[in-house]
Amino acid sequence: MVHPIERLRNLARAGPLEHGVLVRESALALGALGGNPAELLLSCRRLLHHHPASGPLRWLCARTLCSDSPRREAWRCVEELDDDLTAGWLRAELPEAASVVVLGWPEVATEALARRGDLRVLVIDALGEGALLVRRLRGVGVEAVEVDEGGTGPAVVAADLVVLEAAAVGPDGFVAVPGTGAAAAAAGNAGLPVWLVAGAGRVLPPGLWSSLVTDLAGEQPPAAEEVVPLDLVDMVVRPSGVLDRTELASSPPDCPDAPELL
Repeated sequence: MVHPIERLRNLARAGPLEHGVLVRESALALGALGGNPAELLLSCRRLLHHHPASGPLRWLCARTLCSDSPRREAWRCVEELDDDLTAGWLRAELPEAASVVVLGWPEVATEALARRGDLRVLVIDALGEGALLVRRLRGVGVEAVEVDEGGTGPAVVAADLVVLEAAAVGPDGFVAVPGTGAAAAAAGNAGLPVWLVAGAGRVLPPGLWSSLVTDLAGEQPPAAEEVVPLDLVDMVVRPSGVLDRTELASSPPDCPDAPELL
């Protein structure tokens, strides 16, 4: 059996991971450290240092640190990820036979797109992940086309809808793969709707959001992710349903601010 500290070291050394994998693996280790508050806090800070862009990881750390039962709270977070209804809402609400633009490999949106055989998906090759997503979608019968990053503007103009995915969302912005801001701006200029997918654990309170933005700005080498203004988005897809962007401001964040992490 892997010791919790060794598991955390492995996670710290790991390259980019899907948020779901990162949270599940971190929960195993952090839950086991629940009886040692100092070690738990130090481990949370180390994880966030190595994975600063992950909203779900900050959500896990904040909820674990603020709980009287860190082990139980860590597993509640995992259960909430497993039960996340965001992809189901997106799948149900996407217009029939629509042409949809996405970037890279959006973790939650891909689950929805793979179950909608009536769509045409234009995949912008952000972070070199476009070809992999195209292959995945074609494998389940979805029409998918890979688009070079330089073709973002024409792809957006040819589409009916742009679907973006957030790694984290704050009061005035969100973090996403490179090219997201350009795609959202192109959609706005063309009068096309922009939907933001923000699954479980993505919406952060002001303090944690500010901390995340500061951490990304200080990354060396510079972080791959970009911070995009929230006002470029029309609708937000959440575990509770599809919201107007303005409704998001009145919704509670997914976790407490956890002053220990600020």
